[in-house]
Amino acid sequence: MGRLDGRVAIVTGGAQGIGAEYARALAREGARVVVADIQSCDACVAAIKEQGGEALGLSVDVTDSASISEMVSAAESTWGTVHILVNNAAIFASLPLRPFMEIPDQEWEAVMSVNVGGLFKCAKAVVPVMKKGGGGKIINISSGTVMNGSAMLLHYVTSKSAVIGLTRSLARELGESNICVNALAPGFTLSEGVQANDGYSEPLRAGINAQRCIKRDQKPDDLVGTLLYLASSDSDFVTGQMVLVDGGMYTH
Repeated sequence: MGRLDGRVAIVTGGAQGIGAEYARALAREGARVVVADIQSCDACVAAIKEQGGEALGLSVDVTDSASISEMVSAAESTWGTVHILVNNAAIFASLPLRPFMEIPDQEWEAVMSVNVGGLFKCAKAVVPVMKKGGGGKIINISSGTVMNGSAMLLHYVTSKSAVIGLTRSLARELGESNICVNALAPGFTLSEGVQANDGYSEPLRAGINAQRCIKRDQKPDDLVGTLLYLASSDSDFVTGQMVLVDGGMYTH
């Protein structure tokens, strides 16, 4: 028996990388998972079904409220409700490292629209369904970069800092509705996208690892235990928190 048997979860940005790891982990614990992304979700959905789980792949643009509404409606019509929202969709791995003076306005606006606006819009769409069902869990994905204000990614760090504020305020508003809202903040993780970005060189990664208590690369599956804790009844009295999972690079 899984910890999430009978639960319905949505994972945005779930087609590949860390998002796909989240989706597969939720399914292994018994959740029925909506895998939502602007990219094809076929591979992730197939992997879940191969392991005996239930999944629905949807093409979703988290900057488009109509697209999000269709996602939630599909989840309701397929499985009746939504218990868990993992707000994972974000722009990160494809961003070049550069001084803030060189960041184009259009790139800044795109990062804010997806990384902050997408979470806001997805929460707005899902919360009424969660309230009808008696509660739920919203897990917003932030970043360990907010702990030191990492240079050369001003727009990304700013957006992930905003996620913390959004999480805390939303937790205050939704507590009486039995909806827990928390932020999971990964450290620098070797996702598929990161490994494809030449800016994240071996020396840079070695420097990051040297600052950790656990001196190795962080992998997507290092985040799974914390995600499942925040998604399950184990965390029913935990809300408004940022949980940092980075191998002890930062302590707070």
